Amino acid sequence: MLIIFNKPYGVITQFSEHDVYPTLKEFIPHKNVYPAGRLDTDSEGLVILTDNGALQNKLSDPLSSIEKVYVVQVENIPSRDDLLKLEKGVMISKYFTKPAKAKMIDEPTLWERVPPIRKRNSIPTSWLEIRITEGKNRQVRKMTAAIGFPTLRLVRLSIGDYKIGDLEPGNYHVVESS
Repeated sequence: MLIIFNKPYGVITQFSEHDVYPTLKEFIPHKNVYPAGRLDTDSEGLVILTDNGALQNKLSDPLSSIEKVYVVQVENIPSRDDLLKLEKGVMISKYFTKPAKAKMIDEPTLWERVPPIRKRNSIPTSWLEIRITEGKNRQVRKMTAAIGFPTLRLVRLSIGDYKIGDLEPGNYHVVESS
């Protein structure tokens, strides 16, 4: 079984009870499925769950080089030179990231986030599409911070061939296994 889930903001990517955050257990009624990788509590979007251990390992292993696509709202407006830094790889947590693909995009059509991101009248924001093949802990957030553009909102749209599509936050669908 493979489940495509649109994880809302504030949900922790685990089934076991948590003292502060709602968990996957509150959204996914299926038993014996596990997330293939994680998505931070303050991030939104695609989480894949499966009962196939080999697939779970393949999708979550940074060495498998499966592309993950994110749309990211950042503080300020990065220049082309700033984005080139991401494309060459940046130092985060004593680790040099693999090159990413990064480009400025128009504000995407997304669901309203609850709670909304903070807004400051004196600081503009912009949207990026970032494609990575690793997926280490908080990697995209650390990468944008490393070049001086803190992430305000992060939504994962796809992992390899699996896409979130038009699923609303908190909803899921089951994909036929091959």
